[in-house]
Amino acid sequence: MKNNWQSKIIVTGAVVGAIVGVIAAVIMVQNAEKTGSRPSLTAGDGVKVGLGLMGVLKMLADFGAR
Repeated sequence: MKNNWQSKIIVTGAVVGAIVGVIAAVIMVQNAEKTGSRPSLTAGDGVKVGLGLMGVLKMLADFGAR
């Protein structure tokens, strides 16, 4: 069973992730409305997002190791 502080960190991470996801979706919708087109994510865009997220996760892991 996880300690209380571990559960709090996991829940906080989930909430922050959800908020960031909603903000990203709102930005995509607003940009699509400005251009009059539907938002689309190409495979290349997906790779870029994935690599960016990997960088952020590595930074957080390094930060937590200190």
